[in-house]
Amino acid sequence: MQVAHFADDVRAAEAPLLAAGEPLMEHAAFALATAVLAELRAVHGTTWGARAVVLVGAGNNGGDGLHAAAQLARRGVGTTVVTTTPAPHRDGLAAATGAGVRVVALAQAGTSGVVDLVRDADVLLDALVGIGGDGTGVRGQAGALLTALGGLWAGGAPRPLVVAVDVPSGFGVDDGTVNGTVAPADVTVTFGAYKPGLLLPPGDVLAGRVQLVPIGLDFPGPPAVRRLGPADVAALWPVPDHAAHKYTRGVLGLVTGTARYPGAAVLAAAGAVGAGVGMVRFVDEHNEAGPLAATVVAARPEVVVGLGQVQAWAAGSGVDATDPARRDDLAAVLAAARCGVPSVLDAGALAGVDDLGPHVVLTPHAGEAADLLTAAGAPTTREQVEAAPLAAARAAHEATGATVVLKGSSTVVVGPGVVYGQGDASAWLATAGAGDVLTGILGALLAGRAADVGDDPTLPAALAAAAAVVHARAAHLANPGGPVGAAAVAGAVPAVVADLLRHR
Repeated sequence: MQVAHFADDVRAAEAPLLAAGEPLMEHAAFALATAVLAELRAVHGTTWGARAVVLVGAGNNGGDGLHAAAQLARRGVGTTVVTTTPAPHRDGLAAATGAGVRVVALAQAGTSGVVDLVRDADVLLDALVGIGGDGTGVRGQAGALLTALGGLWAGGAPRPLVVAVDVPSGFGVDDGTVNGTVAPADVTVTFGAYKPGLLLPPGDVLAGRVQLVPIGLDFPGPPAVRRLGPADVAALWPVPDHAAHKYTRGVLGLVTGTARYPGAAVLAAAGAVGAGVGMVRFVDEHNEAGPLAATVVAARPEVVVGLGQVQAWAAGSGVDATDPARRDDLAAVLAAARCGVPSVLDAGALAGVDDLGPHVVLTPHAGEAADLLTAAGAPTTREQVEAAPLAAARAAHEATGATVVLKGSSTVVVGPGVVYGQGDASAWLATAGAGDVLTGILGALLAGRAADVGDDPTLPAALAAAAAVVHARAAHLANPGGPVGAAAVAGAVPAVVADLLRHR
């Protein structure tokens, strides 16, 4: 599991080590230079004759970049430092100049002069702004330089490997927000601990591949954000023992789809069955075994039609909340949820939700989250949710009491005292019906672990993050690197679960 800590907590953890004289900056810079050299070898086969440009701002982040520049120069990399501040880190500057690094001031060279330097570079190190970044971007002449470089690369000019030092400069370190000029990185080498913005959208996309360099920090409190790995998902997944039967493995009730949107019902059922639930009970419109149920059973003959005892509910996918054919069904699920039955509420089941508990999981996309918050008295637009997903998910959790899964390019999950940021999905997963499959997967997990959910209010958030991992991996498996339909995603779920369970 990757765990991230707020910037203030990182500073507090560093303080006793710095007071004891630990050379944290030198350790970090050595690891940074080592990582850059490895990247150069991977791309070019050698570091000999490579050229590096290091953009250096004020403070310790600039110091890390300067010390790394010295290390690169000593290993034969032609290195140029571009300072964007009149007072760069003193010891770092001395180390760089002592190693023969060329130092250029942005104020003297100008934007065009530095663009020419970067144009000829093999690697660009971004050491402009460190963990003080608040999401407002890089400003002033340094910001203008990043804008010019972005325009150059967008026009087709060769782009050097971009390595962010600790974090991409100017993005929201504690929340991943991006409201200004930020240089997207291919690789981020971060020190001591992951920062929340590296695991949260939209900033996590700008970070590229993240490499953590341990420097001996100790954090007494809980992490700010978590990201599950394969072993974590395997540990959470309900696995039957030899005495298990279909009822002990969990029964999931489904209120999904309508005659107009039968595919949502089929896909949710397929997701649940593929995830390993013991039984799916499908509730047809008006609780009758009608055409919708016939469609579901034709696609998934193991599904049982009709009401009965369940351990969890999944409702709302492909349902219009105003549809009289489903209104009573949704109301019944919401009543059960308020009585303590673990439930997944999606799409049409999200209207009028409040006064819930964390055993209820809401799965809105950005537009639905905006509607939910607006209905709760906090007028919100889709654009505002997309700009600050963590804030929106937290607000929805606080407004409803439920665990909230905010779906998007990366998934944000907020429960009582816990946040998960899962960036596993391909952009191809943004396709019709994919959310219905996720509803089924998560419903299966809640049904399979219903007894545990009642004992641990944070467990639904972990299960939701696990469902997001499986959902994303299923899309990759169904068609690696290419377009994929929701039915193919559902079909790949069993193989993904089996593969993950090898990590138990």
